[in-house]
Formats: sequence, structure tokens, C-alpha cells
Amino acid sequence: MDIRQLNAFVAVFEERNITSAAQRLFTSQPTLSVTIRQLEEALGTILFERLPRGVDVTDDARTLYPQARRLLAEAQALSSQFRQRNDRLTLEIGVEGEIAASHLDTFLRIAYGVVPNLMLTLHDGCSGDARLSVEDDCCEDELFMPLWEEPYVLSMGAGHPLAARDRLDAADLATVQWITCPTHPSHQRLMELYNRSSGFIAATAGSLNLALRLVAAGAGLAMLPQSMASKDTGVVTRPARTPNLSRRVGLCYAAQALDMPALRLLHAHLQGKPLETTAL
Repeated sequence: MDIRQLNAFVAVFEERNITSAAQRLFTSQPTLSVTIRQLEEALGTILFERLPRGVDVTDDARTLYPQARRLLAEAQALSSQFRQRNDRLTLEIGVEGEIAASHLDTFLRIAYGVVPNLMLTLHDGCSGDARLSVEDDCCEDELFMPLWEEPYVLSMGAGHPLAARDRLDAADLATVQWITCPTHPSHQRLMELYNRSSGFIAATAGSLNLALRLVAAGAGLAMLPQSMASKDTGVVTRPARTPNLSRRVGLCYAAQALDMPALRLLHAHLQGKPLETTAL
């Protein structure tokens, strides 16, 4: 028993006529009759009683009919599932660890709105057809499309004594305990701030995410990107008047990756349209 035989059975059952069923299936009457006979032999029963005008259905045919319709519907759904998958535009995006959830959420909304029938796969870290990353982490052979530019802000735990101050000046920062990221590209640009302070390094971290956790724990102050620090309920941020440090977040990609239709559509939409940080 196969799908072709079930289709033939359903057509004859509903039409009650071999000729009409053959026309419905765009086949010949003899061919349809043979198909029905093969199905009856496979099932070991008679499904139709041949009459001078049309056919009559047997009790076994009445039992088979709803099951046949269900099997045909499942087969059609399965076929449609794979056809739709093959028609989808695929795209794999790597997400670096220091990309804020707000940036990723905004990017995903845009991607699904711009690319029709998108099949998106997200990866952690440096992989995929393109990467959401900071410009400093872009490889030499990659192009960079900036989407956001955001400032670094003074970040402190909600219970820190300075958290109650709306404005902080140089005197307030003179004796604070700092949390630093010596291996991060921003570290060298912050050395002037640390050197001006008579405070000390209270802790170091291997990434900005880890520095944020130390800040939330009350270990000290850190200069962190606004998108990372402002979304943490255990952290309070204040503008940093000096140094005026910022970073650019966007898409890193190889030139040949634009051969992919999904990335090409997304690139065309985003090109020259940096997104507002305030909208995140």
C-alpha cells in the first residue's frame, strides 16, 4: 500500500465513479482500476462493488476512508515541511560574549523583519557567516559595519556609597577602588584615569562580563559599556566626563559572505543606518 493507491481510493470513494475519479486524478480509467485492485489485494479485502453506473462502497471501505485521509494529510504536511525548509534563506550569526542582550534583541527583530522566510542559526563566539561584535575584535580580513556607538560609563554596585550621588567629579573618584580588565583593548585607554586616582586596584577580570559581576558584588568601580551595565539591576551607572571613552558594536563579515542572499538583504538594509542606542 502506498500514497498513490490511497489517493486513488479516496478519489473513487468520494466520486463513487471510476471515470470521474480518473478525470480528477488526471489518469486513465484502466490505470485507476488496476491501482484499486492492487490496493484491495494488498489489504486482502474488497473495497468497492462495481455497479452498472458507478460503484458502491463496502464496510471495509468506510473503515479505511478516514484513516486514508489522515495518512494523506500527514504525508502532505511532511512534504510541505521539507519544501518550505528548502525555500528558506539561511543565515548563521556568531554573537561575541560582550554583546549586550539589548543589542542582540534589536538585531534579531530587524533581521526577521527584513529577510523573508529567514532560517537563522545563532552561535557563541567567532563563527558563522557574520558576527555581532565590537570593532576592536574584528579580524584583519573582515569588514565592519557599525550599528551602535555607545559610551563607557562609571559603574558601581547599587549599595556603593557613591551610588546616591547624581553627579561625580574628579574628587569623588580620587580614592575609589577600581576593577580593571588588563587584557581588554579598553585597558590602555583607561590607564590615565587609574593613574590620576590615589585609589587602588581592588580586583581584575578577564572580560567585561566578569568585571560587571564584580561591580554588582560591590568589589569596586569599573568603566563599562553602557549597554552592559545599565541593564543590570544590581548596578548603578553615572556618566564619565573623562576619559570620554566609547566603543562601536556592529557586524563583522568577510566580503564573500555577501554572496549569501540573507546577509546581502540585511546588509543593504543596515548600511548607513546606525541604530539609536537610546532605542535599546
